[in-house]
Amino acid sequence: MFLVIYLTAYFIVFRSWSSNLRPEASSCFISLAHGTPAVFLAWRSIFTDPNRGFASINTDYQSSVLDYSIAYFLMDLLHYLVFYPSDLLFIGHHLATLFVFVTCRYLVFHGAYAILVLLVLAEVTSFCQNTWTLAGARRADLEIAAKVYEFLSPPFYAFYSVVRGLAGPIFMYEMITFYLSGAADSVIPRWVWVSWLVVVVMAISVSILWISNLWIELYRERTGKFEKKIA
Repeated sequence: MFLVIYLTAYFIVFRSWSSNLRPEASSCFISLAHGTPAVFLAWRSIFTDPNRGFASINTDYQSSVLDYSIAYFLMDLLHYLVFYPSDLLFIGHHLATLFVFVTCRYLVFHGAYAILVLLVLAEVTSFCQNTWTLAGARRADLEIAAKVYEFLSPPFYAFYSVVRGLAGPIFMYEMITFYLSGAADSVIPRWVWVSWLVVVVMAISVSILWISNLWIELYRERTGKFEKKIA
């Protein structure tokens, strides 16, 4: 499915874009196809499970959502391996994410509640982020793209900051507290949940660092424009 969407984006949707931008744009396109639907699917799979919890057994619905996301991350990983093999940060991120999803889905069969809440937190900003990224890719040669990028930056940064800088760490703390209590050890081996926590802590930390740098860049850009107007 995601391969077809990627090829459609690369050869049809973005066929008029320059060759150096088409891969990134196609990656954004499959991210759009995955992100928002994944939020609704994951949210529904969580709240239709009356026994949901950090150590609850995965429902069939939750397993299907995990499969959906595994398919997306495999496709996007292939994209990076083909077009950006030196981008070790994103390749590492996708491999770590796939490890979490695959072990939850096919090894321990428990813990989807936690993984899917994290998926919601990760993908709820997807539409804004991908629109912002696509606009940023063309802002140098398209005036409308530059305007969209400039318009979206502050609200996107604020939204992302709340989700990744506030909601994410709060849920991460709840995860850490629960798993350290040993309450899940009978169904999720310690090495598995420790690995999950390492991946989650690293992912949230990198996200906070990334958005912090964007805020700094935006401040410098806006300050520079203000100083030019005064001069």
